[in-house]
Amino acid sequence: MKTLYLDCFAGIAGDMFLGALLDLGLDAKEFLHTMEHVVLFPEREGGTGDTHSHDHGHTRHHDHEHPHVRETDPHGHVHGDDILKISVHPGSKAGMAGIKVSVANLEDHPHRGLGDVLAIIGASPLSPKVKERASKAFRLLAEAEAKVHGTSPEEVHFHEVGAIDSIADIIGAFVLVEMAGVERVVCSPLNVGSGTVKCAHGVLPVPAPATLELLEGLPVYAEGSPMERVTPTGALLVKCLADEFGPLPAGRVLASGRGLGDRESDIPNLLRAVLVETPDNGEEDRFRRDRGVVLETNIDDMNPQYYGPVMQMLFAEGALDVWATPMIMKKGRPAVTLSCLCLPEKEEELAAILLRETTTLGLRKYPVDRLKTDHEIVERETSWGMVRFKVARLGGEVLRANPEFEDVRRLSREFGIPLPEMRERLLGDFLL
Repeated sequence: MKTLYLDCFAGIAGDMFLGALLDLGLDAKEFLHTMEHVVLFPEREGGTGDTHSHDHGHTRHHDHEHPHVRETDPHGHVHGDDILKISVHPGSKAGMAGIKVSVANLEDHPHRGLGDVLAIIGASPLSPKVKERASKAFRLLAEAEAKVHGTSPEEVHFHEVGAIDSIADIIGAFVLVEMAGVERVVCSPLNVGSGTVKCAHGVLPVPAPATLELLEGLPVYAEGSPMERVTPTGALLVKCLADEFGPLPAGRVLASGRGLGDRESDIPNLLRAVLVETPDNGEEDRFRRDRGVVLETNIDDMNPQYYGPVMQMLFAEGALDVWATPMIMKKGRPAVTLSCLCLPEKEEELAAILLRETTTLGLRKYPVDRLKTDHEIVERETSWGMVRFKVARLGGEVLRANPEFEDVRRLSREFGIPLPEMRERLLGDFLL
C-alpha cells in the first residue's frame, strides 16, 4: 500500500504541498497537461489584477517561467495567458533544497461564489475521484468562512473562498495525490505558528479564524519564530486527506520530497513528504489499529492499600488498561511500577491523577502502536436470560466469545452455580 506521510514540522500551505509532491519525482509535464484543461475563470476585460491568496504565511515566489497553463471556459473556449510555474530552488539558509510552485498573472474575481467554483470543477475533465475531493474541500472551506463571517456557504464571495491560486493549489493537490497512487495519508501534528497575520479584514491572530475552524479536531502545536505556518488551504488539505495522525509509518521508503515556502524562519520553511510502501498483505483488513500512550512511574514509598483506588480512578477517567508490576529499586528497596495505557487525548487528564493521587514526583510516557481484533459486545438470549458476550474477530473469522464477567457473576449468585461452571454453561448456549 502506498502511504503518503506529511511531516508538518514547519506547517503546511497549498503551494508547499504541490512542491513536496512534485519533488517526489512525479511527472511535472503530465501535471501541467492535466491542469491546463481545468477551467479556472473566463477572461475578464481589463488589466491583470493582483492575486489575493489565503496563503499569507508562505508567500509565493515567482521565478523562472515554465509552460503556460491556459484557461478554458465551460464551452471549451481558450482564455488568458496565465502561468503555473514550477521551479527547483536551492532552498533556505538551512541548505534544504526543494520545489516551489506558483501561479502568476491571474486576475482576482472577488464576486465568484461557491456555486461557481463547484461548476468549474464539475465542467473539468478531471477524474471522478479528484472532482469529488475538490468539491468536498471547497464546501468545507466555504462553511468555515461562512461561520466566521456569520453568513451561509452559498453567500460566501469567491475572495473569501480563496483566490485563483488557492483553487489551483487545491485542485492540483488532489491531482498529484492521484498521480502518486496514494492510498493512505498519515500526517504529523501541525505546527500552526504564532503571532499575527495581515489579511483583507485587518490584522488577525494566528491561526486565522477560518484556519482555526478547519483545524477543529486536528492535533496542533506552536513552535518557532512568530509567523503563520498553517494556511487555510494547508489546513483544508490535511482535513480532507489525512486518514490518521502520528509518526512516520513503518515500511519501505519509495521517495521523499520537499516543498518550500518563501519566508525565512528559525525553522526551515518547508513541508516534507515521504512516500512509503506499507504492508499490503491483507494485514490492514485483519487488524484494527490505533495509537496509544503509556504513562508509568516507579513508586517505593506509598501505602499498598492506595493502589486499588488509584487504579479505579484511572479506569473511571478513561484509561484503557492499568497495571502494577513489582520491582526492586536502588538500595534494594521493593517498589511498584504503576502503568496506565490511554488514548493520546486522555494523556494529560490521567497524568494529573497519577501525580495527584500517588506519591510520585514524575512520570514517563511513550507512544505505542496497537494491533487489535475487531470486537464488539452482542446480546444473546440464553437458558439463563439475556447475556452480553464480547465477540472477537480477525479478518472476519470469529476467534472467541466470552460472556461479560458482570453477567456471569450476577447469574452465578442468582442461581447458586459456581462462576466457572456458569461461564461454561453460558458459552455452550452461545455456540448453539
